[in-house]
Amino acid sequence: MVLKENISEYQPKLIKTMILTFYWILVLFGTEVSGINLPGCSHVKPQVRYRAISDEEFVLQCALPHKHATNIYNNSVLNQHEVKWFWCQKNKGHLKAVEGSSNITLQGDALWFKPVRENASGIYICMIHEKIPCLKIVLEVQTKAEAKCAGYGTNTLHLLAGSGNSIACPGTKCYSHIDKVDVRWYKDGRQIEYRKTRKSLKFVDNEIYLKTTYVQDAGIYICDYTIFDNTTRWTMRTAITVEVIAKNTIHPPNILHPSGVTILEAELGKPLELECRVQFGFERGTQKRVIWKRDNENINEKLNQETSVCPRCLKGHVLRHVAKLEEVTEKDLRSNFICFAQNSVGNATAVIQLKKKRRVFFLYILCSAISILFAFLLCTAFIYQHWIEIVLMYRSYVAHNETTEDGKEFDAFVSYAKTDSSESDSAFISEEKFALEILPDMLENKYGYKLCILERDILPGGAYTDEVVTAIKQSRRAIIILSPAYVSGPKIFELQAAVNCALEDKKIKLVLIKFQAFQEPETLPPVVKKALRILPVITWKSSVSTAPNKKFWKYMHYHMPVNTTKVLGNCSLKGFFQRLFSLVRR
Repeated sequence: MVLKENISEYQPKLIKTMILTFYWILVLFGTEVSGINLPGCSHVKPQVRYRAISDEEFVLQCALPHKHATNIYNNSVLNQHEVKWFWCQKNKGHLKAVEGSSNITLQGDALWFKPVRENASGIYICMIHEKIPCLKIVLEVQTKAEAKCAGYGTNTLHLLAGSGNSIACPGTKCYSHIDKVDVRWYKDGRQIEYRKTRKSLKFVDNEIYLKTTYVQDAGIYICDYTIFDNTTRWTMRTAITVEVIAKNTIHPPNILHPSGVTILEAELGKPLELECRVQFGFERGTQKRVIWKRDNENINEKLNQETSVCPRCLKGHVLRHVAKLEEVTEKDLRSNFICFAQNSVGNATAVIQLKKKRRVFFLYILCSAISILFAFLLCTAFIYQHWIEIVLMYRSYVAHNETTEDGKEFDAFVSYAKTDSSESDSAFISEEKFALEILPDMLENKYGYKLCILERDILPGGAYTDEVVTAIKQSRRAIIILSPAYVSGPKIFELQAAVNCALEDKKIKLVLIKFQAFQEPETLPPVVKKALRILPVITWKSSVSTAPNKKFWKYMHYHMPVNTTKVLGNCSLKGFFQRLFSLVRR
């Protein structure tokens, strides 16, 4: 009897759950909904209204309107199948599911139009299972003539890195009879606000002014403002794609390998790869060309091309071009293999000649005892002299990569004290120049690490202390640049925060750089005093440490996370070890 009552009690809930499950199965498989009302949407009025300019990029977010919202889209928060979009075209009653196409993309919680067309006008309905039952969005797409746009401009900007630039909102050139007093700017979906840590970014007359343009300023910028058509409120939205570029190179390509005329040993009847590595300077809108030729005739054998782009440095890229000979023949031994590289400035060539490889076995027997003794002494002396380099080589090729799959965004957080220009000694490098130019140039451009510098990398919008703690927690290392101004100033808070974060998260380690000699103030917190005595310190010497091959940078690389991404700097060290092992085998 009790069992029957329990079944009767849960039966309505069970039926409702089955109906909702069946409905979501239809949605998940992209079933077109035609001639019926979606559950919970029949009496819902549109909550948001947008206007867009035809043939331009546009984005809609599936999120309930909120006056304090700081994001207009998020590509990573939601799984793709959790958001469902439906569309009813203007002046038509046919409702259908929105699917990806050549100009419509579903990313995260957003619907991207690349670009938006006039026939995209209508009512859009989005749902997020168990979060948003029904959100109606009205989209009205107009031509520039209908929106009375004058001097609309371009929606793609190319800004020169390191120079001053401005970003204007194209939408403000439309509806000239309306004052645009409430233009809101977003970069990569997040609202841009003025902050003290980035004084070089300002808002003037609804435009963004950048005193200095960084590579990180590239992205998709969205600008919104409100207009009223009678009593109906509309949000006018336009998008601008910003690319940060460098000046075009004035040099022809540089062939890194082979150099000049190179003799390469080869065995008859065996396969062989001919590798050509070419360094190109930065060029925009031009085609680079690398080909292999045999005595000025193109090689017909199978080719493999690989491009390696220098990360975040705008200094061009290195292109690797390989010709694969399936079987070395006598003809190959008599041929010149020419690597030909060309850009808009000029061209360069290098030659590989093949030499028949001869096997000599008696040297192994004759020199075995001497080679073992010599190799032992040589390895002992080499390991003693170059221990740091050996560890770095091991990490580069064998050790597990620490810069992935740990959920952290940055490899290191950089903390330094700004020096007053009146106090700085012009004969030495200032702390600010070291932190903003020299350190990133080596760690980011040469070794491929990603640094976090507050003024450059953290978007405004939060409290200073919260931004510092959050940035440290998102970093694998905390680089502290110590000086008298640092230990006796307010920046000591960042060191204390880094120590506390390292105690909580064992993956965070501190790297202390003694930039200038200093005395520890008595007022230092105990945990900071203990850290200064226990942690290893790398000393910077302005007179000798600037060169990239000095021990200071090797120690910095040693203390940074293991990054197995191979860079050009590792090639010479690897080649040295290959020659050493070859000598030992002989």
